[in-house]
Amino acid sequence: MDSPQVTAVHANAAHSFSKTPAKEVVLAAGLGVVGDAHFGARVQHRSRVVVDPSQPNLRQVHLIHSELHDELRSGGHVVRPGDLGENITTRGLKLLELPTGTVLRLGDSALVAITGLRNPCKQIDEFQSGLLRGVLDKGADGTVVRKAGVMGVVVAGGTVRPGDAIELTLPPGRPIPLEPV
Repeated sequence: MDSPQVTAVHANAAHSFSKTPAKEVVLAAGLGVVGDAHFGARVQHRSRVVVDPSQPNLRQVHLIHSELHDELRSGGHVVRPGDLGENITTRGLKLLELPTGTVLRLGDSALVAITGLRNPCKQIDEFQSGLLRGVLDKGADGTVVRKAGVMGVVVAGGTVRPGDAIELTLPPGRPIPLEPV
């Protein structure tokens, strides 16, 4: 594959760990994936709602690179697109290396601004024993490397389908590394 693309899309109206594969998802500006439990301008993740329901939803869209699924499968885990709760699965794009504020154009018109890293939690091990170790690593300097994808907000709405091209626009100025959101 020469250029980055969407390989799968998912949504789930229920607050469950995995998401259901779909033929397409519709993104709404400032809100997220229509029909998904995390849709909204304010935080929707249950653990964060308990802390402060008025905080902005920086986790409207969850993206994972399919190369992570390949890596986990090579380590003996059975992981399919959507299993780890992502809305959009990509291939050919190093999501984890993008700076904060990178804007991804998905398909014809959808724009998603990357806000940060997904912070993997114990639910991953509840989904499949030992999987949390597969989505965490240590950098050369000893820092924790989170590999469970990135989170973003919808800047411009549109329909996203498997096979759609992905274009990226880096933010101006000095790159700001991704941090967990």
